[in-house]
Amino acid sequence: MTPPDRTVVLDAKGLRALAHPVRVQLVDLLRKHGPSTATRLAERLGVNSGTASYHLRRLGAAGFVEEDAERGNARERWWRSVHHTTRLTGDELTESEPEAVLAYMQSVAALYNMRTQRALNEMLTMPKAWRDMLDLSSFALRLTPEEGRRLREELGEVIARYRRDVPGEPAPDGAARVSLITELLPEPPEEP
Repeated sequence: MTPPDRTVVLDAKGLRALAHPVRVQLVDLLRKHGPSTATRLAERLGVNSGTASYHLRRLGAAGFVEEDAERGNARERWWRSVHHTTRLTGDELTESEPEAVLAYMQSVAALYNMRTQRALNEMLTMPKAWRDMLDLSSFALRLTPEEGRRLREELGEVIARYRRDVPGEPAPDGAARVSLITELLPEPPEEP
């Protein structure tokens, strides 16, 4: 049974807290793999445990992660994600916090690039069925802003029909974690 959607819509405080590449990656790891310690997260990210601890405390103060009191002991502090999804909506933040929006979006794009590179690095050794499923596509479309919003919503409805990846929930036989990354990127006008 999938838990109810736990989505956080970013406000200015949350945006500033997430506008750092290490924090975006920490939240991503906790959402994907479930609760963990700063030491284990640091190993996965290739940073020291002090850096991971610092960023986890900042994320905790902003309400993105919390201490998992059911795990650990006095020497080992466990953290878990509070939300399953983060949304950046509306123009208000882009207008009031343009640098933070840019830093956050660049951190997310860097994370997506790392996922893509990791999959490509493993492509030749992955089972044929998964290799045949792998897809990198680009479609040139001419859309109005309203059509773009509608397309984003329709894609979201299609994606929602498929199984959520919930840490701790068993996966069906033959299922594996898959990253689906969608991007609607307006292109700058061409110069004559």
